[in-house]
Amino acid sequence: MKILIKKGRVVDPKTDKDEISDVLIQDGIIQKVEKNIEEKADRIIDAENRIVMPGFIDMHVHLRDPGLTYKEDLKSGGLAAAKGGITTMLAMPNTKPVIDTKDKVEDVHRRAKEETKVNVIQLGAVTYGQEGKEVADIKGMAQAGCKGISEDGKSVMDSAVYRQGMKLAKENDLLVLAHCEDINLVEGGVMNADETAKKMGFKGITNAVEDVIVARDILLAKETGVRLHLCHCSTKDSVRMLEEAKKDHICVTAEVCPHHFVLTTEDIKRDDGNFKMNPPLRTREDVDALIEGLKNGAIDVIATDHAPHSQEEKEKSIQDAAFGIVGLETCAALTYTYLVQTGKLTLMEMADKMSYAPAKILNLEGKGSVSEGMIGDLVIFDIENTYKIDKSTFQSKGHNTPFDGYEVKGMVTHTIIDGNIVYEAGGSKA
Repeated sequence: MKILIKKGRVVDPKTDKDEISDVLIQDGIIQKVEKNIEEKADRIIDAENRIVMPGFIDMHVHLRDPGLTYKEDLKSGGLAAAKGGITTMLAMPNTKPVIDTKDKVEDVHRRAKEETKVNVIQLGAVTYGQEGKEVADIKGMAQAGCKGISEDGKSVMDSAVYRQGMKLAKENDLLVLAHCEDINLVEGGVMNADETAKKMGFKGITNAVEDVIVARDILLAKETGVRLHLCHCSTKDSVRMLEEAKKDHICVTAEVCPHHFVLTTEDIKRDDGNFKMNPPLRTREDVDALIEGLKNGAIDVIATDHAPHSQEEKEKSIQDAAFGIVGLETCAALTYTYLVQTGKLTLMEMADKMSYAPAKILNLEGKGSVSEGMIGDLVIFDIENTYKIDKSTFQSKGHNTPFDGYEVKGMVTHTIIDGNIVYEAGGSKA
């Protein structure tokens, strides 16, 4: 298929290009990026007054497939991702059964090719069954193309076992994606430990729950030399430790999610399970530190931690609801509205945090750039479109979001993967 995108504002972090250009894609590859391309094409897209960026790469998604498909599956997750401009996503392994062997990784990869046009990279668990006792089939999962290992949903609390997993990850050139939570310090907490929790009568989760494991994991990464990626950072001290680790040339990267840079604990006005997430919403001081970390490079990536649940699991008190928030379909708009439109990040930095940086971290050749010779994974983004988030329109099975009704600016109009249009606003969807 041959696609010609006309008159879009191309924003490409790899080449630092930010100008009006045409983009020609043929046979899945970007052939030309220049002004006034005059060629016949199977499809011509008028992108005037819109942004053309590399397709977003989400490093943190819970697809719930296999075993928990009443929450999400490969097809519905792919539809949600395409609508959100996400062309590649990393699926966390805390499914049922846990993804902890080569065969299980291969099964998800095979089914993903059949069930969605969005690229799915299945991550492997660090330990068998995520039980924290014995390292999983790390070499086999690497051979199956898992790209990384994670115990997401929990931390490996036995440091000796975790170090062994890190060593194997290093040997197999895998990324370790760390959920930083000292389970021994949670003590039944369900939201951030502050005045809001006290007023609502709930036990709190202190910053130390995250910070203790951040410190441990950075030190273990320093010793083993593994590539470490810290998931869903939420505290000011996590940012400070990342800054110091990078100064010390430790190979560590990190992500932050929109809910952690948009909301604070003060936004929780009522007992609503949609505000329950792990890590929890933090204070304004923490949020300001996270945004500064994005600006100064301490935090490399914006990811979603898309965690769909059923209506029954979330329409409960914060005390009893499941932890988690969906994000595939709202991430780009929230990032643009709360970071770019407010002058905290530029459009170029948004494209870097959501595409180019993840591609570099994961060594995804040909992805993360709108330049000649790269894979035709692109998103067209309308920054003039103002609307209210409406969870009833979500493609995801999960509607668990506190952002329902929020007014945002910026809408994905086209998502292109491997040179094929897989999502078009108001049109067909992958």
